[in-house]
Amino acid sequence: MGKNKSFAAKMGKSAKDDGACPQCGEVRNSVLVVASEKKESTESWKFKEKIVQVCKCNENEVYA
Repeated sequence: MGKNKSFAAKMGKSAKDDGACPQCGEVRNSVLVVASEKKESTESWKFKEKIVQVCKCNENEVYA
């Protein structure tokens, strides 16, 4: 079985990719987005976690 990554390890990896946005020039920040989805077959809920780079360009799309 593989080793699970901790939240700190994921954020550390994504921190390397931080920098200026090519569109607006603002600094990008890493944010953990958690979305809930309902499986139709089993009628159960599942949570998906995703780390997203946020700047002024896509701030409204991520936080909405």
